[in-house]
Amino acid sequence: MADIINDLGQPIGWPVTTTLPCKRPQHTTLLGQYCALVPLNVAAHGDDLWKAFSKDKSGANWTYLPIGPFEQKADFITFLQSAEASPDPLYYSVIKEGRAIGHATFLRIDEKQGVIEVGFIHFSPLMQRSPTSTEAMYLMMSYVFDTLGYRRYEWKCDALNAPSIRAAKRLGFSFEGIFRQATTYKGRNRDTAWLSILDSEWPAQKARFERWLKPTNFDTEGRQQTSL
Repeated sequence: MADIINDLGQPIGWPVTTTLPCKRPQHTTLLGQYCALVPLNVAAHGDDLWKAFSKDKSGANWTYLPIGPFEQKADFITFLQSAEASPDPLYYSVIKEGRAIGHATFLRIDEKQGVIEVGFIHFSPLMQRSPTSTEAMYLMMSYVFDTLGYRRYEWKCDALNAPSIRAAKRLGFSFEGIFRQATTYKGRNRDTAWLSILDSEWPAQKARFERWLKPTNFDTEGRQQTSL
């Protein structure tokens, strides 16, 4: 959308038509064809998540997360207890066939401006390169745009985390740039890559997801016929 010119001859942004503030995301179930996202519950999901994440024998999935890996289950459960109680990040477990196999969150929730981020995404080997992982992200996007009416959906990651940046671009996020020395974690520097999807872009992205997620797009071995 083009900028407009005010009475002083200055370019200014277009009028915002989104109803602000937006609604805050709630701990509710997001149900899909291949998985469901439900509020993280340690009692119900702790054992499953420990087993699922333990399938990552090298610990590589923890490298770019600010926590972990955990050598002791008790320490992992302590982390999950704090995650369950957190309002921001707001944690959801990914459930498939009755088992928790990953988690993701909404964070940096700004209802006043209609901006929200997806993050703390930890998909176990049971989810990776599967319709489950893509659908989980679709369900969260749909909730943000279709139900809550947000204007902007953000993805941020370590600028050195090339797989995360590729995943975000595949999911329709646009790369916006790198914030140098934005933060630190695990005693090291993090330059942060920023990506986003806007509400105006969502209808086309939604249609793309829904075409890809159709059962007819997968053969009997679960392999995609056409790419996202």
